[in-house]
Amino acid sequence: MVVSVVDGDTVHLDSGETIRYLMVDTPEVGDPGDCFSAEARQYNSDLVLGKQVSLSYDVDCDDQYDRLLAYVSVAGREVNTLLVERGYACVLYIPPNGEQRQAEFQALEDTARSEGRGMWGSCPVVACD
Repeated sequence: MVVSVVDGDTVHLDSGETIRYLMVDTPEVGDPGDCFSAEARQYNSDLVLGKQVSLSYDVDCDDQYDRLLAYVSVAGREVNTLLVERGYACVLYIPPNGEQRQAEFQALEDTARSEGRGMWGSCPVVACD
């Protein structure tokens, strides 16, 4: 179960584990945060906070910060793809993870960009661009 949301692409579980979403990069929170960081964090929170999530992994299951790297699903919807599709995240491909899904994620980002969804229509500069 997700007990806290760090930002648009990182959450904490009730097991004590931290999950970093695979294949996505959302604007960084902070003072000041990147354009659309608050919206990405809120969207992520609306999707997962207080909910049971399913995790699926790729080649590497963790990173240098001891976070689990995963595709996260809630109620049958994959959060990673929703973030990109709706313009809350850019694609972040770090091999070997995501090799099989890189084209899928890139197509979602390209459509979000061309249709001005989320940060693509709201930010003069997209930090992950």
